[in-house]
Amino acid sequence: MQTLLHIDSSINGEKSVSRQLSAFIVQQWLERHPDTRVDYVDLAVSAPNHLSQIATGFRTPDMPASLLEEAVREDAVSEQLVSQFLAADVIVIGAPFYNFTIASQLKAWVDRILQPRRTFHYTANGPEGLAGGKKVIVASSRGGVYSTSEQGMAMEHQESFLRVIFGFVGITDVQFVHAEGTAMGSDAAANALQAAKEQSLFVLDSMATA
Repeated sequence: MQTLLHIDSSINGEKSVSRQLSAFIVQQWLERHPDTRVDYVDLAVSAPNHLSQIATGFRTPDMPASLLEEAVREDAVSEQLVSQFLAADVIVIGAPFYNFTIASQLKAWVDRILQPRRTFHYTANGPEGLAGGKKVIVASSRGGVYSTSEQGMAMEHQESFLRVIFGFVGITDVQFVHAEGTAMGSDAAANALQAAKEQSLFVLDSMATA
């Protein structure tokens, strides 16, 4: 049995294009692989705290008991998230485009899964990823169009960032499905979502035959 980790990060609830698209991708995956177990994480509801000294394993001999208890709780959150990530065979991420990059909630998740000796380590030749062999599909939504011009691509730090992150931990099979122009009118939004759904079917079919 495969495990699929489905992550949403949009703050826009049912109106979110990235949520609609990620749900569609998961549904289509299950139609092709009905024995898959799905774990779901809604980062808009339960995002981990952003990094701090306490949230990164910082300890001192004279640390107050209250801070030590907080550090233990943060360690447990990091362990749960990285273990869930490592257990997944397939990861589907709903990633909206906020201020030219990913949501801060998704960044907080990324910061918890990038753990030395768990998802990467350093060698004499530099860093090496330890989480290879997974498939990642990113359901990206963007209010404007950023993929068809030099200026747009220079402003885009969503796909470029996530490609670096997953490549850093050793994942090479990373596919992006984009719904662009979703803030350019209702017709444009509907067309963008439909085009992205069609693109996702192509991606899923190509994965099945790879």
